[in-house]
Amino acid sequence: MNGTTHAPYLRERFYRRDRRSVPAAREFVRQALVDWGIEDRADDVLLCVSELATNALLHGVPPGRGFKLFLSRDGVAGPLRIEVHDSGDGCPRIPDTEAGDEGGRGLLLVEALADKWGVGERDPGKVVWCEFG
Repeated sequence: MNGTTHAPYLRERFYRRDRRSVPAAREFVRQALVDWGIEDRADDVLLCVSELATNALLHGVPPGRGFKLFLSRDGVAGPLRIEVHDSGDGCPRIPDTEAGDEGGRGLLLVEALADKWGVGERDPGKVVWCEFG
């Protein structure tokens, strides 16, 4: 054994239904990126975390509940995956937005910035995820 240890490439944290959860989630992921030595596309990753966490709070977390954020990487060079698990109903989709609309562009940003994104089932609720190669 050479004495070198590596942080596991999996982190998770639960957040309450609270507006302070979005910046806390962003900071949690920012620290993981630093720990894992990921610099490329860090701003894109953090913006996607903000959008997915905000969507969970606004549309996916019933009162008294929260959401769970998972961050994983498949080895040193594998893709970075972000998952937001919530217990709300519905399936997120990219809405048709008008030029003057003030909201509704979160998933549009995730689609533009991430290499992949999608929605999976969970009982109860759903998992909204994105990946960066």
